[in-house]
Order: sequence, then structure tokens, then C-alpha cells
Amino acid sequence: MSITKKATALAVGLGLVTLSACGSSSDEGKGSGDSKTVTLVSHDSWAASKDVVAAFEKSSGYKVRVLEDGDAGQAVNKAVLTKDNPQGDVFFGVDNTLLSRALDNGLFQPYEAKGLDRVDARYRVDGDKHRVTPVDYGDICVNYDKAYFSEHKLTPPDSFDDLTKPEYKNLLVTENAGTSSPGLGFLLGTAAEYGDDGWQDYWKKLKDNGVKVVDGWEQAYNEEFSGSAGGKKAKGDRPLVVSYASSPPVEVIYADPKPDTAPTGVATGTCFRQIEFAGLLSNAKNPEGGKALIDFLISRQFQEDMPLNMFVHPVAGDAKLPAEFTAYAPEVKAPRTMDPAKIADNRDQWVKSWTSLVLK
Repeated sequence: MSITKKATALAVGLGLVTLSACGSSSDEGKGSGDSKTVTLVSHDSWAASKDVVAAFEKSSGYKVRVLEDGDAGQAVNKAVLTKDNPQGDVFFGVDNTLLSRALDNGLFQPYEAKGLDRVDARYRVDGDKHRVTPVDYGDICVNYDKAYFSEHKLTPPDSFDDLTKPEYKNLLVTENAGTSSPGLGFLLGTAAEYGDDGWQDYWKKLKDNGVKVVDGWEQAYNEEFSGSAGGKKAKGDRPLVVSYASSPPVEVIYADPKPDTAPTGVATGTCFRQIEFAGLLSNAKNPEGGKALIDFLISRQFQEDMPLNMFVHPVAGDAKLPAEFTAYAPEVKAPRTMDPAKIADNRDQWVKSWTSLVLK
């Protein structure tokens, strides 16, 4: 979303583009071998309030250096390639769609974070190995342009099945599952919904119903979708887009003037849940600083800071969501989920089959 720089928060990783390098100190003279500096490697979505990071720095004695390294897939791949001489101490931003790639390549060393008992067990997917620590979650869902459906006296879709109905022909735009995190998440959602043998037939129906595929979220949401601030400027004509359940709050919070209600809605029956993790990098040069930083990432202070910076949900049970977030983000009661091991076993083949089926 191009309402402001912050409002582009949903493009990479869990839909987030760089909001700021809040709290990161200057790179000059701050290598990860410096015992007073702890280096966080992340995708381009890292964001935190300066005062929150400053509080950690004061209490821990470490300065935080943030190294943003492209989108989630790029960042994970680079971290794997440099694991013997890592760029930092902690990696943040690997999600459940890419987790197996990191774990199979030995990217992380075990660390059981302090306060982990406050994190919902359903997000602790690595069991007692503790190679990664869950930090946040978000839902990839179809969003809709309320004005379009009101003007056309059409009920918005609410399920995967709805999207194949003739009244929604040529209305949906999604991202390429091979190049985009939300595109992949949407594909995994359909695989979870229809099973190994049914998702391809579903995509045949979507293709017949005029689904449009573009490379990434920025193009889909800001250029093709009719309901976003960016979309309106670009005269997008697709009132359905694969985005995030947290997109509507962004449309309100960073709009000027601010509307009373969100101009976009969420088809909550089309959601796939992503979980983001942090891990202590193997061969980290400052492992003690890295452990302290991971503890901080699941602290109540940081968990409550995330929603309005990165537009994701906290995983700590004692963290409260800000009113601005809960007022405009719908509750997703039954998101589709998938075991990371199943994703690992099938992801590459599913993307290959999807590409042949939908793009050729």
C-alpha cells in the first residue's frame, strides 16, 4: 500500500517492506565480532520503535545493528550460503513456508528463549529442538474493495469456492507462487483446502474464471487492485486481491484524511497462516548477545510494539493488540495451516506444477 512509506508494510516476507531501520546503530566499526554489538540479519521488513530498541540496548548493554537483506527468500538463501561465516548473530524473518530450507541446511544453533512458555504452543513448530523461536504470525487472505461490491450490489466472496463462481469472473488478481511470498501462501492455502489431489482442479477453475497473475504484491495491490490508495492512483480494475488480513488497518491508519471505516474487507475463509521465526545463527560471533536479542523479540514490550510497525500479530499470550489494529483487522478464526514438513516435501513440485498449469 502506498499511502505512506510505512503503509507499504505488506510487500515482502509477511507482506512487509522496509518501514525503517529503527534502533539500528551505524554499521561503521560495528562488525558482528564486536562483543558490545549484536547483529540482526533480516528481510527488508524489519521495523521497531526507536524507544523500544533503545530500552533493550540500555538494559542489555548491547548495541543493535540491523542488516536488511532483501525479501524473505533472498535473505534465507544468502544466510544459508554464508552460514560458516555469518553476517550476524540472529536471523529474523524465516517463515513456515521456508523453514525447512533453513533447518535442513543447519542455519541455526539451538537456543531455548527465556519466556518461551508465554508463546502459544501451536507456533512452536520445532518442538524441543529450539532451533527457531516464533516471533509473529499473519494471515494471507483475499481482500476486497468494498465500494466496488456496494456499487455493483454484489456480495463479496468469503471462501475459496466462491472465487470460482461466475459472478466473480475476471475480478481476482494474485501473485506468482514462484516469486512472491503471498502468492506461495495462497497456493498453500488452496492445497490445504483441497488436498494433494484437488488443488490443481481448483486452479483450473480459477484460471477459467479469469484470475490474473502478476509477479509480486506491490504490483498486485498497488497497480491492479481497485481498493488500495495506490490502486486508485493506478486505476486498478480488479476488486479482489491476494494480500493480508492486516491490510485494512494500514488503509485506515496511514490514510490522510483518515476514513471512519476501512475501505477494504477480508474474505476470512481464504486465509493461510504464516508464522515468522528468529534463530541464533550457527557460528554467530556474539552468541550471548544473540540470545539476549531473541529473548527481547518475544518480550511483551517488543511483542506489543510489532502490530503498528510490521502489521503482524504477536505470538506471546500476554501481549495486547493496540485498539487501532483490532478495530480494522478482522479476526481470522479458522485459517488454513500446513505442517512445515509437508511444505518442505511438496513446495517445489507444487510451484512447478502450478506454473505449468496457470502460467502456460
